Amino acid sequence: MDKQKGKLYLIPTTLGDNEPLEVLPYSVRTVIEELTYFIVENEKTARKFIKKITPKKSQPSLIIFKIDKYAEALEVSTYLDVCEQGISVGLLSEAGVPAIADPGAEVVKLAHQKGIQVVPLVGPSSIILAMMASGFNGQNFAFNGYLPIDNVERKAAIKSLEKLSLEKNQSQIFIETPFRNEKMMTDLKSVLGGTTKLCVACDITLKTEYIKTLEIRDWQHENPNLHKRPTIFIIHKE
Repeated sequence: MDKQKGKLYLIPTTLGDNEPLEVLPYSVRTVIEELTYFIVENEKTARKFIKKITPKKSQPSLIIFKIDKYAEALEVSTYLDVCEQGISVGLLSEAGVPAIADPGAEVVKLAHQKGIQVVPLVGPSSIILAMMASGFNGQNFAFNGYLPIDNVERKAAIKSLEKLSLEKNQSQIFIETPFRNEKMMTDLKSVLGGTTKLCVACDITLKTEYIKTLEIRDWQHENPNLHKRPTIFIIHKE
């Protein structure tokens, strides 16, 4: 009889420097306590999170595989080999849930190719939490990732998303590198129509959380400090 394969656990993390069990179910801690192998984007922050949620877990015993922009595809393809021996592996995101706006999606794809069971664990997704709090159409929405860096292309993309939102009654979600949030906000105010609604959701689940939905004409009088703060932007045109 073939040995049962290990599983790939998709382990959520916090969205900032708050206590893990404030936003994560206890089951996440239980799974981490049982695992030795982890696939992470940044080893230092992953170890810090594991230590915070399971203080008694032996750090030297952890076996860490990195999946970042420097990881070779051939190397990553071996990360789940231990699952063939019945050993389970945990996939950790840098913030929030793995494989959503996160390089871990490639590992999940690999798990399915190898016939390894994928187990997603409950945790905070800034995208979903922002959508919940926006007051927009929760039946029809799209996540667009990052918009173009080029000024002309970015403004064209904003107009395109506004048009798409109107045509499909679809809320359009996107993000920006935190140090460019202020520029994005300026562009949104200048490009979008006055009655188009914009939700800005910043520092979600943290004590500094800021979530507000207004029409663009009302945003002209609002200047929240978004610099270097993780922010979700959502536009909706009716």
